[in-house]
Amino acid sequence: MPDEPAPPGQRADARRNRERILEAAREVIGEQGTDASLRDVARRADVGLGTLYRHFPTRDTLLEALLRTGFGDLTEQADVLAGTDLPPERALADWLGAFIGWAGTFRGLPASLTATLADPQSALHASCLGMREAGGRLLRAAQDAGRIRPDVDGTDLFALVNALSWITGQAPTLAARRDHLLALVLDGLAHPGSRPNG
Repeated sequence: MPDEPAPPGQRADARRNRERILEAAREVIGEQGTDASLRDVARRADVGLGTLYRHFPTRDTLLEALLRTGFGDLTEQADVLAGTDLPPERALADWLGAFIGWAGTFRGLPASLTATLADPQSALHASCLGMREAGGRLLRAAQDAGRIRPDVDGTDLFALVNALSWITGQAPTLAARRDHLLALVLDGLAHPGSRPNG
């Protein structure tokens, strides 16, 4: 997965340190979750903690750098699905399935993503916002087609799929039921008039 580009004009040794920190963070956060020790990240990257903080002043800035590609991929996927001939509710369901799978990449990621809603100053907030807005466009298309309840907004949708990502990350037996659980959520979101007996 490609990382974000290094800032322009950054010295070669600083670029190498940044790349090592991101590589180490991917490993450590993969093992420990999003609350992983930044000291462990610095140790794994073989840099001082001060060097880590020079590149990534907060945990959120480090997470944002790691997750930016995933946010971009999900945003692009939403745009592609919106341009297909799929029924809008199917496009939304496919995107939500991809989101839930991606959000399970790191333990604790759903909680970190949910926290961005309340903190617009967070580095994660802006990066996550584009992805959430892309999902919101799929939601509105399905609502305009009369397939999803009109009282659901993008925040509701984001909260539900984050909760589902968290739940399915808690045990392999729940992970195996991810598609079924998503179908139950989608059934709850369906416009009453779009159901067979609606």
